[in-house]
Amino acid sequence: MAQASRVLLSALADEAAFDLSAVEQFAALAAIGLEYYSIRHIDVGKGVKNVMKLTLGEIQKIRHLEDRYGLNVASIASPIGKVKLVDKADGTKNAYVPFKQYLAKDVARACELAHAFETKLIRGFSFYHPRGEHAEDHLEQAVDQIGRIAEACHRSDLTFGLEVEANLVGQTGKLLAEIHRRVNHPALVLVFDAANLIVQGFSTKEVYAEWEAMKPGLGWVHIKDYRPVSRSVRGKHVEEDALANFVPADLGAGGHERILRDLKTMLPALTKKLSRRGIPGVFVDLEPHVRGGGQFGGTSGPDGMGIALRGLCRVLDKASVAYHLRDFDDLLAARGMTSA
Repeated sequence: MAQASRVLLSALADEAAFDLSAVEQFAALAAIGLEYYSIRHIDVGKGVKNVMKLTLGEIQKIRHLEDRYGLNVASIASPIGKVKLVDKADGTKNAYVPFKQYLAKDVARACELAHAFETKLIRGFSFYHPRGEHAEDHLEQAVDQIGRIAEACHRSDLTFGLEVEANLVGQTGKLLAEIHRRVNHPALVLVFDAANLIVQGFSTKEVYAEWEAMKPGLGWVHIKDYRPVSRSVRGKHVEEDALANFVPADLGAGGHERILRDLKTMLPALTKKLSRRGIPGVFVDLEPHVRGGGQFGGTSGPDGMGIALRGLCRVLDKASVAYHLRDFDDLLAARGMTSA
Protein backbone atom coordinates (compact mmCIF):
# COMPACT_ATOMS: atom_id res chain seq x y z
CA MET A 1 0.00 0.00 0.00
CA ALA A 2 1.31 3.45 -0.89
CA GLN A 3 2.77 5.34 2.06
CA ALA A 4 0.57 8.38 1.28
CA SER A 5 -2.58 6.35 1.95
CA ARG A 6 -1.73 5.23 5.48
CA VAL A 7 -0.44 6.54 8.79
CA LEU A 8 2.76 5.42 10.48
CA LEU A 9 2.19 4.03 13.97
CA SER A 10 4.68 4.85 16.71
CA ALA A 11 4.75 5.25 20.49
CA LEU A 12 6.67 7.03 23.21
CA ALA A 13 8.66 3.98 24.19
CA ASP A 14 9.19 4.85 27.85
CA GLU A 15 5.44 4.46 28.44
CA ALA A 16 5.73 0.75 27.64
CA ALA A 17 8.23 -0.02 30.42
CA PHE A 18 8.00 -0.10 34.21
CA ASP A 19 11.73 0.30 34.90
CA LEU A 20 12.40 2.32 31.69
CA SER A 21 15.22 0.04 30.57
CA ALA A 22 15.90 0.15 26.84
CA VAL A 23 15.46 -3.61 26.54
CA GLU A 24 12.02 -3.56 28.19
CA GLN A 25 10.91 -0.59 26.10
CA PHE A 26 12.02 -2.11 22.82
CA ALA A 27 10.84 -5.64 23.57
CA ALA A 28 7.36 -4.35 24.44
CA LEU A 29 7.04 -2.24 21.29
CA ALA A 30 8.40 -4.95 19.00
CA ALA A 31 6.04 -7.52 20.56
CA ILE A 32 2.95 -5.44 19.79
CA GLY A 33 4.07 -4.86 16.22
CA LEU A 34 5.44 -1.33 16.12
CA GLU A 35 8.33 -0.32 13.89
CA TYR A 36 8.77 3.27 15.09
CA TYR A 37 9.16 4.88 18.49
CA SER A 38 9.73 8.30 20.00
CA ILE A 39 12.53 8.51 22.54
CA ARG A 40 12.09 10.42 25.81
CA HIS A 41 13.32 8.72 29.03
CA ILE A 42 15.52 5.64 28.90
CA ASP A 43 17.94 3.54 30.96
CA VAL A 44 20.82 1.84 29.18
CA GLY A 45 22.63 0.74 32.30
CA LYS A 46 23.54 3.93 34.12
CA GLY A 47 20.15 5.00 35.42
CA VAL A 48 17.12 6.63 33.82
CA LYS A 49 17.96 9.68 31.74
CA ASN A 50 16.02 12.08 29.60
CA VAL A 51 17.11 11.77 25.97
CA MET A 52 18.74 15.20 26.25
CA LYS A 53 21.24 13.82 28.80
CA LEU A 54 22.43 10.75 26.90
CA THR A 55 26.16 10.23 26.37
CA LEU A 56 27.70 9.17 23.07
CA GLY A 57 28.27 5.66 24.43
CA GLU A 58 24.65 5.37 25.52
CA ILE A 59 23.43 6.57 22.12
CA GLN A 60 25.56 3.96 20.39
CA LYS A 61 24.18 1.23 22.66
CA ILE A 62 20.61 2.33 21.95
CA ARG A 63 21.27 2.32 18.20
CA HIS A 64 22.59 -1.24 18.47
CA LEU A 65 19.45 -2.29 20.36
CA GLU A 66 17.24 -0.56 17.78
CA ASP A 67 18.76 -2.79 15.11
CA ARG A 68 18.26 -5.87 17.23
CA TYR A 69 14.57 -5.10 17.84
CA GLY A 70 13.84 -3.69 14.38
CA LEU A 71 12.95 -0.17 15.51
CA ASN A 72 13.49 3.32 14.13
CA VAL A 73 13.07 6.67 15.85
CA ALA A 74 10.02 8.68 14.80
CA SER A 75 10.89 11.77 16.84
CA ILE A 76 13.02 13.15 19.62
CA ALA A 77 10.40 13.68 22.35
CA SER A 78 12.31 16.57 23.86
CA PRO A 79 11.19 18.92 26.64
CA ILE A 80 12.22 21.95 24.52
CA GLY A 81 9.85 24.81 25.33
CA LYS A 82 8.87 23.57 28.79
CA VAL A 83 10.60 26.47 30.52
CA LYS A 84 9.40 29.92 31.54
CA LEU A 85 9.19 32.75 29.07
CA VAL A 86 10.07 35.30 31.75
CA ASP A 87 12.04 35.09 34.98
CA LYS A 88 9.11 35.67 37.30
CA ALA A 89 8.04 33.81 40.43
CA ASP A 90 4.54 32.43 39.86
CA GLY A 91 4.17 29.57 42.34
CA THR A 92 5.30 26.91 39.86
CA LYS A 93 8.52 24.91 39.78
CA ASN A 94 9.09 25.64 36.10
CA ALA A 95 12.66 26.64 35.34
CA TYR A 96 13.76 29.81 33.59
CA VAL A 97 16.72 29.78 31.22
CA PRO A 98 17.85 32.90 29.33
CA PHE A 99 16.78 32.27 25.75
CA LYS A 100 20.12 32.94 24.08
CA GLN A 101 21.67 30.28 26.32
CA TYR A 102 18.71 27.94 25.78
CA LEU A 103 19.00 28.21 22.01
CA ALA A 104 22.75 27.66 21.98
CA LYS A 105 22.74 24.74 24.39
CA ASP A 106 19.41 22.90 24.67
CA VAL A 107 18.05 23.45 21.17
CA ALA A 108 21.42 22.69 19.61
CA ARG A 109 21.60 19.50 21.68
CA ALA A 110 18.16 18.39 20.48
CA CYS A 111 19.31 18.88 16.89
CA GLU A 112 22.46 16.82 17.54
CA LEU A 113 20.31 14.01 18.96
CA ALA A 114 17.97 14.03 15.97
CA HIS A 115 20.92 13.47 13.69
CA ALA A 116 22.38 10.80 15.99
CA PHE A 117 19.09 8.88 15.94
CA GLU A 118 18.44 9.55 12.24
CA THR A 119 15.09 11.27 12.63
CA LYS A 120 13.92 14.53 11.10
CA LEU A 121 11.48 15.39 13.90
CA ILE A 122 11.89 17.12 17.27
CA ARG A 123 8.81 17.42 19.49
CA GLY A 124 8.62 20.54 21.68
CA PHE A 125 6.39 23.06 23.41
CA SER A 126 5.38 26.73 23.42
CA PHE A 127 6.83 27.99 26.76
CA TYR A 128 5.19 28.71 30.09
CA HIS A 129 3.74 32.17 30.55
CA PRO A 130 3.42 33.32 34.19
CA ARG A 131 0.71 31.41 36.02
CA GLY A 132 -2.39 33.56 36.47
CA GLU A 133 -1.71 35.67 33.37
CA HIS A 134 -3.32 35.37 29.96
CA ALA A 135 -1.48 33.33 27.35
CA GLU A 136 -2.52 35.82 24.67
CA ASP A 137 -0.53 38.56 26.42
CA HIS A 138 2.67 36.58 25.82
CA LEU A 139 2.14 35.52 22.22
CA GLU A 140 4.64 37.98 20.77
CA GLN A 141 7.56 36.70 22.85
CA ALA A 142 6.58 33.06 22.32
CA VAL A 143 6.35 33.59 18.56
CA ASP A 144 9.78 35.21 18.48
CA GLN A 145 11.44 32.39 20.44
CA ILE A 146 9.66 29.58 18.62
CA GLY A 147 10.54 31.16 15.31
CA ARG A 148 14.21 31.15 16.26
CA ILE A 149 13.97 27.50 17.32
CA ALA A 150 12.35 26.64 13.99
CA GLU A 151 15.15 28.41 12.14
CA ALA A 152 17.79 26.53 14.16
CA CYS A 153 16.07 23.25 13.26
CA HIS A 154 15.79 24.30 9.63
CA ARG A 155 19.52 25.01 9.43
CA SER A 156 20.04 21.42 10.63
CA ASP A 157 17.56 20.07 8.04
CA LEU A 158 15.10 19.19 10.83
CA THR A 159 11.47 19.99 11.65
CA PHE A 160 10.15 21.22 15.02
CA GLY A 161 6.74 19.93 16.13
CA LEU A 162 4.85 22.12 18.59
CA GLU A 163 2.46 20.14 20.82
CA VAL A 164 -0.75 21.57 22.23
CA GLU A 165 -0.73 21.29 26.02
CA ALA A 166 -2.25 22.93 29.11
CA ASN A 167 -0.54 25.80 30.96
CA LEU A 168 1.64 26.78 27.99
CA VAL A 169 1.19 29.75 25.67
CA GLY A 170 -0.04 27.29 23.03
CA GLN A 171 -2.52 25.63 25.35
CA THR A 172 -5.32 25.49 22.76
CA GLY A 173 -5.44 24.57 19.11
CA LYS A 174 -6.45 28.09 18.17
CA LEU A 175 -3.54 29.66 20.07
CA LEU A 176 -1.11 27.16 18.62
CA ALA A 177 -2.48 27.85 15.13
CA GLU A 178 -1.94 31.56 15.67
CA ILE A 179 1.66 30.91 16.72
CA HIS A 180 2.14 28.82 13.58
CA ARG A 181 0.61 31.53 11.39
CA ARG A 182 2.81 34.27 12.85
CA VAL A 183 6.02 32.25 12.82
CA ASN A 184 5.33 31.24 9.21
CA HIS A 185 8.35 28.95 8.90
CA PRO A 186 8.60 25.69 6.89
CA ALA A 187 10.41 23.97 9.78
CA LEU A 188 7.49 24.45 12.20
CA VAL A 189 4.56 22.03 12.36
CA LEU A 190 1.89 21.37 14.97
CA VAL A 191 1.23 18.23 17.04
CA PHE A 192 -2.38 17.54 17.98
CA ASP A 193 -3.29 15.81 21.26
CA ALA A 194 -6.97 15.43 22.17
CA ALA A 195 -6.44 14.53 25.84
CA ASN A 196 -4.41 17.68 26.42
CA LEU A 197 -7.57 19.61 25.55
CA ILE A 198 -10.07 17.40 27.40
CA VAL A 199 -8.15 17.90 30.67
CA GLN A 200 -8.74 21.64 30.26
CA GLY A 201 -12.51 21.15 30.18
CA PHE A 202 -13.08 21.09 26.42
CA SER A 203 -16.07 19.07 25.21
CA THR A 204 -15.79 16.53 22.40
CA LYS A 205 -17.32 19.05 20.00
CA GLU A 206 -14.90 21.76 21.12
CA VAL A 207 -11.91 19.42 20.73
CA TYR A 208 -12.87 18.97 17.08
CA ALA A 209 -12.97 22.74 16.61
CA GLU A 210 -9.42 22.95 18.02
CA TRP A 211 -8.39 20.17 15.63
CA GLU A 212 -9.86 22.16 12.74
CA ALA A 213 -7.84 25.21 13.79
CA MET A 214 -4.60 23.21 13.85
CA LYS A 215 -5.05 21.42 10.52
CA PRO A 216 -3.24 23.99 8.32
CA GLY A 217 -0.07 23.53 10.37
CA LEU A 218 -0.44 19.86 11.28
CA GLY A 219 2.67 17.68 11.30
CA TRP A 220 1.64 14.64 13.31
CA VAL A 221 -0.78 13.40 15.99
CA HIS A 222 -0.28 12.23 19.56
CA ILE A 223 -2.83 9.70 20.74
CA LYS A 224 -4.10 9.68 24.29
CA ASP A 225 -7.61 10.19 25.60
CA TYR A 226 -9.34 11.21 28.82
CA ARG A 227 -12.69 10.83 30.52
CA PRO A 228 -14.75 14.05 30.38
CA VAL A 229 -13.98 16.60 33.08
CA SER A 230 -16.05 19.44 34.45
CA ARG A 231 -16.19 22.55 32.28
CA SER A 232 -15.58 24.54 35.47
CA VAL A 233 -11.83 23.98 34.97
CA ARG A 234 -11.80 25.96 31.71
CA GLY A 235 -9.30 28.78 31.79
CA LYS A 236 -7.68 27.59 35.01
CA HIS A 237 -4.21 26.20 35.70
CA VAL A 238 -4.21 22.43 35.23
CA GLU A 239 -2.48 20.44 37.99
CA GLU A 240 -0.94 17.94 35.61
CA ASP A 241 0.45 15.58 38.24
CA ALA A 242 -3.08 15.09 39.62
CA LEU A 243 -4.55 13.86 36.33
CA ALA A 244 -5.74 10.27 36.67
CA ASN A 245 -8.45 9.49 34.11
CA PHE A 246 -6.48 8.75 30.93
CA VAL A 247 -8.00 6.01 28.79
CA PRO A 248 -7.41 4.36 25.38
CA ALA A 249 -8.50 6.29 22.29
CA ASP A 250 -11.75 4.33 21.92
CA LEU A 251 -12.95 5.01 25.47
CA GLY A 252 -12.49 8.73 26.09
CA ALA A 253 -14.08 12.05 25.15
CA GLY A 254 -11.51 13.05 22.51
CA GLY A 255 -13.66 12.09 19.53
CA HIS A 256 -10.78 10.29 17.82
CA GLU A 257 -12.87 8.48 15.21
CA ARG A 258 -14.06 11.73 13.66
CA ILE A 259 -10.60 13.29 13.89
CA LEU A 260 -8.86 10.31 12.30
CA ARG A 261 -11.50 10.07 9.59
CA ASP A 262 -10.72 13.70 8.75
CA LEU A 263 -6.98 13.00 8.90
CA LYS A 264 -7.48 10.32 6.23
CA THR A 265 -8.58 13.00 3.74
CA MET A 266 -5.38 14.93 4.50
CA LEU A 267 -2.94 12.04 4.15
CA PRO A 268 -1.93 12.36 0.47
CA ALA A 269 -1.19 16.09 0.62
CA LEU A 270 0.30 16.02 4.12
CA THR A 271 2.51 13.03 3.34
CA LYS A 272 3.81 14.81 0.24
CA LYS A 273 4.46 17.99 2.22
CA LEU A 274 6.38 16.11 4.93
CA SER A 275 8.33 14.04 2.41
CA ARG A 276 9.87 17.24 1.04
CA ARG A 277 11.50 17.64 4.44
CA GLY A 278 12.73 14.04 4.51
CA ILE A 279 9.97 12.80 6.85
CA PRO A 280 8.75 9.27 5.96
CA GLY A 281 5.05 9.89 6.56
CA VAL A 282 2.35 11.04 8.96
CA PHE A 283 3.01 9.65 12.42
CA VAL A 284 0.26 8.70 14.84
CA ASP A 285 2.25 8.54 18.06
CA LEU A 286 0.84 6.72 21.09
CA GLU A 287 1.36 8.43 24.47
CA PRO A 288 -1.43 6.69 26.39
CA HIS A 289 -0.71 7.53 30.08
CA VAL A 290 -3.18 4.78 31.00
CA ARG A 291 -1.41 4.20 34.33
CA GLY A 292 -1.05 7.93 34.92
CA GLY A 293 0.71 10.97 33.54
CA GLY A 294 2.19 14.28 34.54
CA GLN A 295 4.06 17.31 33.30
CA PHE A 296 7.09 15.50 31.91
CA GLY A 297 5.83 12.02 31.05
CA GLY A 298 3.53 9.15 31.83
CA THR A 299 3.29 5.41 32.34
CA SER A 300 1.27 2.70 30.65
CA GLY A 301 3.37 -0.44 31.14
CA PRO A 302 3.76 -3.15 28.51
CA ASP A 303 0.19 -4.36 29.01
CA GLY A 304 -1.20 -0.84 29.03
CA MET A 305 0.62 0.02 25.81
CA GLY A 306 -0.82 -3.09 24.18
CA ILE A 307 -4.31 -2.18 25.35
CA ALA A 308 -3.86 1.37 24.08
CA LEU A 309 -2.60 0.20 20.69
CA ARG A 310 -5.55 -2.17 20.25
CA GLY A 311 -7.90 0.69 21.17
CA LEU A 312 -6.23 2.93 18.60
CA CYS A 313 -6.42 0.24 15.94
CA ARG A 314 -10.14 -0.20 16.59
CA VAL A 315 -10.65 3.53 16.03
CA LEU A 316 -8.44 3.54 12.92
CA ASP A 317 -10.43 0.62 11.52
CA LYS A 318 -13.73 2.39 12.18
CA ALA A 319 -12.37 5.52 10.51
CA SER A 320 -11.07 3.42 7.56
CA VAL A 321 -7.52 4.70 8.07
CA ALA A 322 -4.84 2.27 6.90
CA TYR A 323 -1.80 1.38 9.01
CA HIS A 324 0.75 -1.41 9.29
CA LEU A 325 1.82 -3.68 12.15
CA ARG A 326 4.60 -6.23 11.88
CA ASP A 327 3.57 -9.54 10.35
CA PHE A 328 5.23 -12.82 9.43
CA ASP A 329 6.59 -11.43 6.18
CA ASP A 330 8.39 -8.73 8.18
CA LEU A 331 9.88 -11.41 10.42
CA LEU A 332 11.06 -13.37 7.41
CA ALA A 333 12.53 -10.26 5.82
CA ALA A 334 14.48 -9.57 9.00
CA ARG A 335 15.92 -13.09 8.62
CA GLY A 336 16.78 -12.47 4.98
CA MET A 337 14.03 -14.78 3.77
CA THR A 338 10.78 -14.49 1.83
CA SER A 339 7.48 -16.32 2.17
CA ALA A 340 6.92 -19.24 -0.16
